[in-house]
Amino acid sequence: MTGTLAHIWRHPIKGIGSEACDQIELTPEAAVVGDRAWALLNAEAEDTDAWQPRRNFLQVASGPALAAVGAVSTDTGVLLTHPDRDPLDFKPETDPAALGAWISDLWPDNRPGPARLVKAPTQGMTDVEFASVSIGNLSSLRALSQKAGMHIDMRRFRINLWLDGLAPWEEIDLLSRDITLGGATLSPVEPIERCRAPDANPQNGQRDIGMLRTLEDGWDTRNFGVYFKVKSGGTVAVGDTLQ
Repeated sequence: MTGTLAHIWRHPIKGIGSEACDQIELTPEAAVVGDRAWALLNAEAEDTDAWQPRRNFLQVASGPALAAVGAVSTDTGVLLTHPDRDPLDFKPETDPAALGAWISDLWPDNRPGPARLVKAPTQGMTDVEFASVSIGNLSSLRALSQKAGMHIDMRRFRINLWLDGLAPWEEIDLLSRDITLGGATLSPVEPIERCRAPDANPQNGQRDIGMLRTLEDGWDTRNFGVYFKVKSGGTVAVGDTLQ
């Protein structure tokens, strides 16, 4: 099995913005360093910085307009962009209220609104209770696009590492062993079961596909991508070969 790391994505704020990276650091404690480092609690969530499930935060599955947010980490904070508003360049530590104000009208009125921006625990505010790295396969994405009859943007799935050079759905076979990318070794955990978040188009924040139905009709599954843990840390960069 051969493959190359083609894309790296990090999400500085959970559910709000995707950031393309040339390289990242992986550690057993934090998984993807800087990924889901902050999260915006909704008004019905427990007011704590501890890990909480995805439903307690503002995120794309409940607010599809958030899919169109882009992110860039800066020396002092995070720069967020959206096609329907001016960019927001802010420091989460010192101006936590800025984000809630910036996205307020992007969030549905019938959902609990933004409450407090929290700093995530070391593992990041991932969708699962362990420090996780998500891996996707571009060949599977192309097969999914063909099934859907439209281009499926990889950002819909908020996956960290995208491999190219594998056969479609060969990422499932990766779950049988440890893998090495760059200076890091990763251990397999499980497939990623999907929700409604990938229905939203990152170009405009509009739902334009039923992704779960497409997966079920084509492959009798709700899974897309796989979760790994970091066994030994190191730098991972675009162009690294899967071993």
